[in-house]
Amino acid sequence: MTGYDVRPDEETVPLLGAEVRIADPAGLLAAAQDGPVELLAGADFPAPVREVRCTVRADTVDGQPVHRFEAYLRVEAAPAGLLALGLAGPVGLLLAERLAARGGDGPAAAVGRVAAEATRRLGLRPAGTALATPPRDPAGRAVLRAAEEAGVRPRVEQDNGTVRIHVDVPSAEVGPEHLRVLLGVLLQAVRELAGDSLEPTVLRGRTYRVGRRPVAVAAPRSTTVTLDQVGGLADVVARFREVAVSFRHPAAMARWGARRPQGILMYGPPGTGKTMLARALANEVGADFVEIRTPEILDKYLGGSERNIKRIFRDARRYRRPTVVLFDEFDSIISYAGGGGDAASQAVNAVAGIFKQEMNTLFEENPDVIVVATTNFPQRVDASLIRSGRFDLKIAIPAPDDTGRAEILTKMIRELIDRHERPGFRMFADDLDPAALAADTAGLTGADLREALRRVQLAKALREAAEGAPPAPIGQDDLREAVAGLRRG
Repeated sequence: MTGYDVRPDEETVPLLGAEVRIADPAGLLAAAQDGPVELLAGADFPAPVREVRCTVRADTVDGQPVHRFEAYLRVEAAPAGLLALGLAGPVGLLLAERLAARGGDGPAAAVGRVAAEATRRLGLRPAGTALATPPRDPAGRAVLRAAEEAGVRPRVEQDNGTVRIHVDVPSAEVGPEHLRVLLGVLLQAVRELAGDSLEPTVLRGRTYRVGRRPVAVAAPRSTTVTLDQVGGLADVVARFREVAVSFRHPAAMARWGARRPQGILMYGPPGTGKTMLARALANEVGADFVEIRTPEILDKYLGGSERNIKRIFRDARRYRRPTVVLFDEFDSIISYAGGGGDAASQAVNAVAGIFKQEMNTLFEENPDVIVVATTNFPQRVDASLIRSGRFDLKIAIPAPDDTGRAEILTKMIRELIDRHERPGFRMFADDLDPAALAADTAGLTGADLREALRRVQLAKALREAAEGAPPAPIGQDDLREAVAGLRRG
C-alpha cells in the first residue's frame, strides 16, 4: 500500500453476527497518545440500547503507561438493578461479580449477590471457582476466551441505565487484538441487553465502522477539524502540536520558566488553509475559538474602531478557558502604520497603535489566550506589530506541491468515505489515484481541491435525483473532469 491509499489498512472482522470494519488500527492506537480517540460514532444498535460510545486513550496506572479502552452503553429506560437491566450472559456475570465484590448493604451490592448466587444455582458458576461463562452461550463464551487469551480482563460496571466497560492494556504491549477484544465485549453486552442469549441474531446483517474520530473536549468549539486532517504541511502541524503540548503541561512550563508561544502569524496565498489551521489548533489545544473579522473592528465613526479593538482585548483578558482568538485577513484590519494622511489611514494607524499596546500585556494577564493572525499580504503589515514578544511564531503557509496535493486529496477523500459511505452505498471507486490527480492539479490550493470534490458530489447527487437511483461511484475521470471545469472557471 502507498501512503495515498484512500482506504488504508481496513480489516473486516466478523463479531457476533455483525461485520466490523476497522480502519487503520495501528494509526488510531498511535493517535490515542495525543488524546482520546472516539472509535464509534452514529452507529445504530438494537433496542433497548439507545446510545453507545467507545473510546481509546493513553493513561497511567500505578505509574505505568496504559491504553485504556472504554465503552458506554445507555438503554432506553433506567431500571434499578442488574437483573432488571437484562444482562444475563457473560457480561452480566462480570457485572454481577463486580457488584458483589463491593460488599456493603446497598442496593447495588445486594443485586450483585443475588445475581451471583442465581448464576451459581443455575450451574453457570460452580461455588468456589473462578468466573465461568454460560455453557448455553458459546458465542459469548468465545468473547471472554478471546479476552483471556489477549491477557486482559474486562471490567463491567452499571449506573442505573448505563453500562460501562473498560480494558487497560500496557502501552508497550497494545495491539489491534485488544481493540477487537473491547468491541467483542461491547457487542456481547448489546446482545445480552437485547435478550439474545443463545445464537447471535440481533446483530446479524449489521455493519459497524471503527475509525479515528478525535473526541471534542469542550463547547463552544470551532467546527470539528483536527491537525490529523491537515495535509501537505507536516512541519506546520508539528509546530502546532508543540504549542498544544505546552498548554497541556503547564507544570513543566512553570518549572523551567518557559513562556509558551501565544502569538502566531500565518501568511501565504489564499486558499492554503490558514483559517482551517487556526481552527485545528483550537481543537488540538482543547480551546474555544473566537474569530474577529474586519467589520467587527473598523467603524466609520470617529473613535469607533479604537473602542472596538479595546473591547475585543478586554474580552480576551476575561476568558477563563483556553481560547484561540483569530484575526483573519489581518492586513485589512491593521494596515501599514503611516500609510497615508487621510482620515481613514489615521483611523487604521490608531487601531494599529492600540493593538500594539494591548498585545504588550495580554499574555501576561491571561496565559490561556492564543492570538492567531492570518494574512495573504504580509508586506502590508507593519513589522513592529508582529515582532517577537507579540507574535513569536511566524509561519509561511505555501501553496502545496505535488506531494502536498496528493496528501490533501487523500485525507479529504478518506474523510468523505468515513462520513458518507454506508453498507450498500459506495461513494468512491477503486481506481482513485491521488498521486496522479496531484500531477494534474499543479497550482491549485487545498481550497481548490475541496471545490473540485464538491462539484463532483453535487453532480452525482443531482443525477441520482433525476434518475431515481445512485449513479456509479466517483472515479478518477470524474475528478479529472471537475478539475478541468475548475480551471475553465
